[in-house]
Amino acid sequence: MASDQPPWHAAYPAPRRVATTLPSQELLQWFRDGKRDYVLVDLRRTDFEGGTIRGSLNLPAQSLYPSIPTIYSLLSQSNVKYVVWYCGSSRGRGVRAAGWFADYLEEQQDTTLQSLVLEGGVKGWVAAGPEYTELMSEYDESVWKELKSE
Repeated sequence: MASDQPPWHAAYPAPRRVATTLPSQELLQWFRDGKRDYVLVDLRRTDFEGGTIRGSLNLPAQSLYPSIPTIYSLLSQSNVKYVVWYCGSSRGRGVRAAGWFADYLEEQQDTTLQSLVLEGGVKGWVAAGPEYTELMSEYDESVWKELKSE
């Protein structure tokens, strides 16, 4: 049943910038190297089941846009250099959020922070195998097997 209502993101401007993509292999290397100058943001809300990449903040995309100035204020006062956004596949919410944050960084003329989108999202992370899933919190293999069979 199709809804006559516009999508949630229609209430906000489309991002002007396209954020850089971060390959999952590179993020895996950041974990291995003990890199600490990044923050991971999981944008999922109702599809959060199955676990999340360890250390991620959960900021559902539907409530993100009005929070960007506050998020920026907190991160700009930290040692964070990279904000890595992701959702299920990082083709909708992840790209949109990373673009919005990149727009805000440009408006602030901030070149110290970089907005990135995780290639393939959490689904790509899980599909990459055990060396990735062992870096997840609340990982539930049964949820991912169910998703594969759909």
